[in-house]
Order: sequence, then structure tokens, then C-alpha cells
Amino acid sequence: MKLPVFKAPVFKAPAHHTGVTSRVGTWLGITFGLCFVTGLLSHGAQHDWVWPTRPVDLYRVTQGVHVISGVASIPLLLAKLWSVYPKLFERPLVKSVPHALERASIFVLIAASFFELVTGLFNAAQNYPWSFYFPTAHYAVAWIVIGALLVHVAVKIPVVRRTLEPASEERTILSRRAFLRTTALTTGVAVVATAGVTVPWLRKISVLAWRSDGALPVNRTAKAAGIVVPQDWRLKVGARSFSLAELQAMPQTTVDLPIACVEGWSQNATWTGVRVSELVGRGDVRVESLEKDGLYRVTTLPSEFAEDPLTLLALRLNGEELSLDHGFPCRLIAPNRPGVLQTKWVTSLEVL
Repeated sequence: MKLPVFKAPVFKAPAHHTGVTSRVGTWLGITFGLCFVTGLLSHGAQHDWVWPTRPVDLYRVTQGVHVISGVASIPLLLAKLWSVYPKLFERPLVKSVPHALERASIFVLIAASFFELVTGLFNAAQNYPWSFYFPTAHYAVAWIVIGALLVHVAVKIPVVRRTLEPASEERTILSRRAFLRTTALTTGVAVVATAGVTVPWLRKISVLAWRSDGALPVNRTAKAAGIVVPQDWRLKVGARSFSLAELQAMPQTTVDLPIACVEGWSQNATWTGVRVSELVGRGDVRVESLEKDGLYRVTTLPSEFAEDPLTLLALRLNGEELSLDHGFPCRLIAPNRPGVLQTKWVTSLEVL
């Protein structure tokens, strides 16, 4: 009589399971989606797409969400790769043409995702160890990421639905839940540790936050920009010109507006100066800086911003005369504009 042969069940490691992959992938899809949408908004704001002047904190919020969701994506992406890496090296590497296309799309998704997250971190730290122009490359690769992600989701949606069902076996295994909890906790810690650059009440506990010491940060110093203010400096406004004393003698307006930069940091400040609408007529305004070079030496202020009563040619910051690093003798400050477009060291305004 032949005895039955019993085989010991083969258990996968807790992390390397479709249930874990589906859940982490869902979280990652949410953070990537937020990062992509807010990135599009940031790109539009910097390139003068249709962008409102109100609410004044809109860009601050959208860019903050952009950077925070990017930070949250890093531990989630690493956890997702850890959950699937055995499959990435299974043999044979290619089983069929559809399988080859699927693996190629995964490779593109992983490579593009790492490019976005790593270069985004370097940008937040204002460190650029590459020769390409970051905004253009970051924007282009974002479309590659989202396209590859949509293809990946379309291919894997049946698996995701099956593994996310309440009756799925994976939901009952404590070790897998522990991995998911650890992933969620790590993501939360990463967010809290850096979110102070955008969320003021988190600044005291955001130990890894950059530029959150309470002082208004300076991205580009006067020395770095090569600024030399002539003793006979005058602001050109069309055919007219004004000395600093003449600008100070005009009716002054004080507003509370945030500076919000593409690196993710933002901070409120009190600005005092002359309304741009009282200096120029109606229409778009060309704003020129004393800088001799730089991508934002000359910017265009759309008419809706130029005519807004909150848009100032600022002469004072928090009650004090502008320092040279903050744009002396005068700088632009407008509601809901990226910091790179809040031109410092203004030398001329011209209605287009």
C-alpha cells in the first residue's frame, strides 16, 4: 500500500505578497496622483497659465502638498519595491511579448519615479549636481511616470481588486499587517519630519525641515546675483522715473502675504510699499531686475495681478527697510505667486 506524500506548505515572506503589494501600491498611487496634479499647478503658476490672485495662500498650499506628497512617496516606493522584488528577478525574465511589454513598462515606471523623487529632493535642498534644467526635465518625466503608472494599474487592476476584497486571506495575517503598519508609520514620520517648511505649527517638531527657523529665507543672495545698486538708482516706469525717496513719499500700503517657493517652504511676512496699480496703467507688466543674468531677471506680471490692490512694489519688510538680500531698494510682492516670480532688485516696470 502506497502511503500518501504530504508536502509542507510554502509560505511567502510577509512583505512579498500580492496583498501587501496592492495596499502599498494603492497608497503610492494616491501620493503620486497628488504630487502630479499639484506639480501641474505649480508649472502653470510659473509659466503664467490661467492662475488666480485669490486665495492668497493657494500656491502655498498646492506647492506644500506637492513637496509633502513627494516625500511621502519615497518610503512607499521603497516598500512597494521590497514587496515585489522577487518577481523582478524570476526566471524566465521574458515569457511572451505581452509579458515583455509589461516588464518594460515597470522598468520605465521605476526609473522615472526614482528620477522624480531624487531630483525633487535635490531641488528642495537647492543642490543641482547635473547639467540639465530641472523644471523642464522634472515636468517632462512627470508625464512619463503618470503614463507608465496608468498602464501598470490597468494591467494589475484585476489582481488589486481580488487582493483587496475583505474576505481575502491576506487580511488575516498579522505579520503582513505589521509590515503595512510599519510602512504607514515610516511614511508618517517622513512627512512630519519635513512638513514644517510648509505647515507652521509643525516647525518645532519637523527635525529634518529645511528653512524653518522663523526668519524669512533667502534663496538667492545679492552677492550670488552680482547685485550692485547705483547711488543714483531710479525706478523706470515707462517714460517716467522715481528715486527711492520719491517712492517712499507716495501713499504706502501694508499687506500680509506669504512667500512660497518651489522648494516647498513658505512663510508669511508683512510688506509695505506702493501699489503697482498706482504706478502703471492697465495691462500686463514687464518687470526687470538689476540682475545681469538669471532665468528670472525679467518676468511678466499678468494684468490681473498688476491691478490687484495687494500687489506691491515693496520697500519695507516686517517694518524695516528691505535688506539687500531681500531686494533693496524695492521688490515685487503679489498674492498667490511663486517665489521665483516675486522679483527682487526691481529697476523698471513697463506696461506691455
